[in-house]
Amino acid sequence: MRIGGLASGIDTESIIKDLMKAQRIPLDKVTQKKQYFEWQLNDYRSANRDLKGFSDKVFDNVILSKNFNQKNVAISAPDDISIKSKGNTEDFNGTIKVKELATNATMQSGKIANHETFKVENESTITIETSTGKKDVKLEVGDDIKAIVKKITEDTGVRAFYDSVSGKIGMSAKDSGEGNIQITHKSGTDIRESLGLIAPADNPTVETSPTFVKGNNSVIEYNGMEIVRNFNTFELDGMEITLKAANNKDITFNATTDTDKVFDTVKGFVDDYNKLIEDLNKKIREPKYRNFQPLSAEQKADMKEKEIELWEEKAMSGTLRNDPELSSLLTTMRTALSGSVDLGNGEKISLSSIGITTSKNYLDHGKLVIDETKLKEAISKNPADVHKLFSHEDKANPESNGVARKLRDAVNATQTSIQKSAGKIGDSNKAFSLGRTLDAMNKQIENFESRMQMVESRYWKQFNAMENAIQRANAQSASLMSALGGGA
Repeated sequence: MRIGGLASGIDTESIIKDLMKAQRIPLDKVTQKKQYFEWQLNDYRSANRDLKGFSDKVFDNVILSKNFNQKNVAISAPDDISIKSKGNTEDFNGTIKVKELATNATMQSGKIANHETFKVENESTITIETSTGKKDVKLEVGDDIKAIVKKITEDTGVRAFYDSVSGKIGMSAKDSGEGNIQITHKSGTDIRESLGLIAPADNPTVETSPTFVKGNNSVIEYNGMEIVRNFNTFELDGMEITLKAANNKDITFNATTDTDKVFDTVKGFVDDYNKLIEDLNKKIREPKYRNFQPLSAEQKADMKEKEIELWEEKAMSGTLRNDPELSSLLTTMRTALSGSVDLGNGEKISLSSIGITTSKNYLDHGKLVIDETKLKEAISKNPADVHKLFSHEDKANPESNGVARKLRDAVNATQTSIQKSAGKIGDSNKAFSLGRTLDAMNKQIENFESRMQMVESRYWKQFNAMENAIQRANAQSASLMSALGGGA
């Protein structure tokens, strides 16, 4: 603790504090600049997150074909089968006759003697085989029936359960398909008879013998061809078919393009694009308030919380104003939307030809608008062509790519460029230019703080020297006064 002014009566501490304020002005400017760069870094990363989100949506929703292959499937017997399109770009129809459903093989053990207190007395390994393969189960001394069925379920291709009322074990193959559950002894003590898994040699009664029911494959007739599968749900000819009942009768089906779902996909793309360019335009047009610099800790101490909030709202504004990367991206995106795709039959397709045009309102800054009637007509006519407009890829000539691919390429290129400046979460500051600038500023601030300590110490030494000189002068004056009799 330093106390000054005892001899001089001067408020040394206040004077030094004011002197240090003047000395700290350059440091405060560096600290403010560092804060500004940190805000700019956060805004760059926020913009990059928006760009990545848009890029991912474009790929998942309009470049991949799944959303353009949506079909409405009409089935003459929907209680017997269900059908979903799984990649058919064209409309399709046909006839299916369900002859047999796939079933799971099952097993019911004989009644287990003393099942409530049963425990394995000697180690034993059994093998359980189903249509999908065989697995071993090691039964250890002390295992009760609950532990046994748990091991069987976890280690093999069957689900096992124990009914404590009947004293029996039940098993069901996890997968349907032709074949039996087979249980064989592999090593150790053969305890299958004790568990009711084989009939006792001395008394093979209905009560003590296991029951096995064979699993079956599903059998259908598809457009006159017999098809056999292990399951009741399977893919065939671009469809996912689920069998519900085997009625051995002709079932007709007809699949047509789900115009509404494809329309929603395209509209979703337009909405995402409009939201992105709205956000990017806000960033590059955001006003910059040069009179509102980041606040220092001392300035904040003299302000109310609401005042700080309002001040920093203006101080943080405009960090990306007229940013060249984002401005260039907006131009590239507008150019990409104006292109067309060759359909290969002498015709071309463009956004305007399917009813998507740029807003005539200049305040929209290039947002897209949809003529819903024209778009739905284009989708109904040929959804594959609409998809090609967005997704077409020509690696030899990227200028011929679909509009969604062009947009995605432009967005991804901007992301990469921004990352060189602002990095991404988890990156070392040395990996990107803004980070290296911040590191340099931190070092500059650290050196400045060291110099400030030295300057402050020098001021205190100077004022202490002055105090000591005044104290000596006061002492000499007192001695002189005393010698001249001034104190009498």
